[in-house]
Amino acid sequence: MTRIVNVTMAVAAVSTTLMLQPGAARADNGQVAAGVIGGLAVGTLFGAAMAQPRYYAPAPVYVAPPGPACYWTRGRPVWDDYRGVWVRPRIQVCD
Repeated sequence: MTRIVNVTMAVAAVSTTLMLQPGAARADNGQVAAGVIGGLAVGTLFGAAMAQPRYYAPAPVYVAPPGPACYWTRGRPVWDDYRGVWVRPRIQVCD
């Protein structure tokens, strides 16, 4: 089995070496411009994919259950000797 794998790897190495022979470099019909524009487009897409903002979840927080329901209201009238008037003080009522 290892012999078949070794032979397959050797054939693949030789075939890729033969296929990657350098050819004559020419720039006909705007092929350079197409390569530059394509490279810029691929670079932009790759850069945008790598620079995405990351979302981090906030730390868990313990929330205490709400206490008794309270509200503010006016109390009984009380005589204020300093001002000489009846006053209704604000009091807090909790259920």
